[in-house]
Amino acid sequence: MIGAVPVLCGGRPLAGSGRLQAMPSRPTRMVAASAAKGPFFVGGNWKANSTTSSVKQLVEELNQGSIPDSVEVVVAPPFVYLDQVQSSLGRPYQLSAQNCWRGKNGAFTGEITADMLADKGINWVILGHSERRALMGEEDSVVGAKVAYALSKGLKVIACIGETLEERESGRMFDVLGAQMRAIADAVGDWEPVVVAYEPVWAIGTGKVASPEQAQEVHAWLRDWLNNKVGEDTAASIRIIYGGSVSDANAGQLAQQPDVDGFLVGGASLKGPAFVKICGAHAAVAGASA
Repeated sequence: MIGAVPVLCGGRPLAGSGRLQAMPSRPTRMVAASAAKGPFFVGGNWKANSTTSSVKQLVEELNQGSIPDSVEVVVAPPFVYLDQVQSSLGRPYQLSAQNCWRGKNGAFTGEITADMLADKGINWVILGHSERRALMGEEDSVVGAKVAYALSKGLKVIACIGETLEERESGRMFDVLGAQMRAIADAVGDWEPVVVAYEPVWAIGTGKVASPEQAQEVHAWLRDWLNNKVGEDTAASIRIIYGGSVSDANAGQLAQQPDVDGFLVGGASLKGPAFVKICGAHAAVAGASA
């Protein structure tokens, strides 16, 4: 298990410490639908991977898979393969971009705008991913601006947040997550088209995974933050998904947590059968519990 923060099923920081005080947790789900409003959500972030031939093979594998009706699935290929995937990937899969510019079309060499994505019929976009925050220097204010503009163009947003291992172990985890959430919340008027993705940076692509209890701890804190800062209805309805080395081996345990409303999957989304299995993980857990 990673990190020194005590693990509870849910909570908020005690004043002057990194500990959490207990807070009520929602009951374990017994159906495949998310405990939040809307279906269980699974996103596949292909990152800067793929070739024309590998995309063709992956799409074939995904089309051959069976996705439960109660699960919403979105995949995010690299920009240059969006057209190829759009023309060949069947329902129920939806498409997402991995990023977009913070404003309208213009003299921004190399950028892709929300206007362009909307024009091409790409309905989702991932914003604030930790790799862009760390490698491209995207600060909270930039992420907030991107979220605001994407929403203004009718896109749906997967808004990413997460802490580094140093931030977790130093007791600053909730301060960092709170600042990231504040920048996003200030940009959002209607939360219905927004999914929040919690991705602990130390678990992305490392093979290290937050334990189910650690994931639930932070998801419950985020829902409590939304309840206090945004409103009870938003906190109850929004889907908060987990990302960080999610695989077909651990998805079932993570899906059992009452505040985990889905996944954002990285490396495993490049393996068709594994990704399909992840998409069905929660329905399988719910069926076994029925």
